[in-house]
Amino acid sequence: MRMKKLGALLLTGVMAFSLMACGGGSGNAGEAQTGAGTDAGADSGAASDSAGEAIDGEINLLVWTPSEDQSADYGNWIQTQCEAFAKLHPEWKINFSYGVASEAEVAKMIAQDVDAAADVFMMSNDQLTDLLPAKAVARIGGETEQFVKDNNSETMVESVTVDGALYGVPFTSNTWFMYYDKSVFTEEDIKNLDSMLAKGMISFPITNSWYLPSFYIGNGCTFFEDGQNADAGIDFGGDKGTAVTEYLVDLMANPNFTVDVDGSGIAGMRDGSIHAMFSGSWDYESVKEALGDNFGVAQLPTYTLNGEEKQMYSFAGSKAIGVSSTTEYPQVAVALARYLGEPESQKSHYESRNIIPCNLELLADPALGEDMLVQAQNDTVANTSIIQPFIAPMANYWTPSDNFGKSLRNGEVTHENAAEATEAWNHNMNTSVVE
Repeated sequence: MRMKKLGALLLTGVMAFSLMACGGGSGNAGEAQTGAGTDAGADSGAASDSAGEAIDGEINLLVWTPSEDQSADYGNWIQTQCEAFAKLHPEWKINFSYGVASEAEVAKMIAQDVDAAADVFMMSNDQLTDLLPAKAVARIGGETEQFVKDNNSETMVESVTVDGALYGVPFTSNTWFMYYDKSVFTEEDIKNLDSMLAKGMISFPITNSWYLPSFYIGNGCTFFEDGQNADAGIDFGGDKGTAVTEYLVDLMANPNFTVDVDGSGIAGMRDGSIHAMFSGSWDYESVKEALGDNFGVAQLPTYTLNGEEKQMYSFAGSKAIGVSSTTEYPQVAVALARYLGEPESQKSHYESRNIIPCNLELLADPALGEDMLVQAQNDTVANTSIIQPFIAPMANYWTPSDNFGKSLRNGEVTHENAAEATEAWNHNMNTSVVE
């Protein structure tokens, strides 16, 4: 499933204006658009020691990142990168200031006052659902747009592309995969979930709607047809959906399966009661410490449904550097966004916080290829994931799916009512809370 646009529903009534600016790294003139609309954008040149167009006076640039990126415990990553960027651009007299905003909450903060928001910020790509109608994020054009397309996978580019326009510079992929105990499971075992269930205890967050659809997608259930057709809706109904629900009813009853909730998965990995769990890079350090030499990590397995192997699929997206549509200095802001997505910046992010690079040049580095975590996350993005839809009707998906997972856990969904329960869930996912 590939996301290339939000669709007319999201973009109705959006307007933009443009201005001209020069490319920061190359010194060549290029298009730069900023302002009120989703068609806003800016062109910056390469983050290199080439001079950009000089700007009279001091430049005040506000940068928002998660707190960890500003912490001494992680090497003051963003401050270090911004200082290095300033040294590469002596033609700009930049005063940096910093604010804390998580990638998952940045849109809410910006919506409070678009004009007071950061010039440059980090975001999860699904934040575009709110940033675009708020006319708060700049379109990235020119040399920086080409840099993103040349140095990232198609999935990463599409994750920040809306109606053919680019709205961020990806710096890492965002998904989940499988951690496992190598003393319990062989490399052959981990290819199939049911093979694993025959040998060890598996923990899975079935009550979390970010994880639950992995089984359904594998059996042909779809989000908005190709991920972008709002009229098509979410299709988890019919026989294909019911068959998966019945599989999950049996899974709940399996003595070697437990629901991961409130950190029970990682707790079980520590005390040896759980042998595999599903999570992302944020749990890497904890799982590695728990398993030691038996640490294993891999892309998602298949599962066996009515005698046929079906692939589990996770949602995938990106985290990216965005630029405010109202920044006073679009040339400088986009140049910084690009710099933070350059190989050296991604490498230092990886070294300081285990933020896995998405830059293709870095991923081709043999040293990174030996990192099991890097390999697992990128294998998952490439082989066992779909782009998480970020069109507006997706907002109706989350709460009904959390509730459906809880009904499975609580035994309220049974073989006898699986078809009825699945159809009701499918209806709720396709129904706006405001009719």
